Amino acid sequence: MFKFIKQYAEKIDHASIYPMISLLIFFLFFVVLLVLVKKMDKERINILSNIPLDKEAATTTSTIK
Repeated sequence: MFKFIKQYAEKIDHASIYPMISLLIFFLFFVVLLVLVKKMDKERINILSNIPLDKEAATTTSTIK
């Protein structure tokens, strides 16, 4: 996929290395984010999902560690 994008980006006049670097950073950010979410503990997910519904969490911020 990256080779496909790089192939078209090379055809563009005045294309430099900076668009490739920014695409790589953008892609890596979301891959790392996906890995962190997949590894997240199920209990923490339940706590985070109930924050909007929990009235006590609005007053205390130290419930999640």
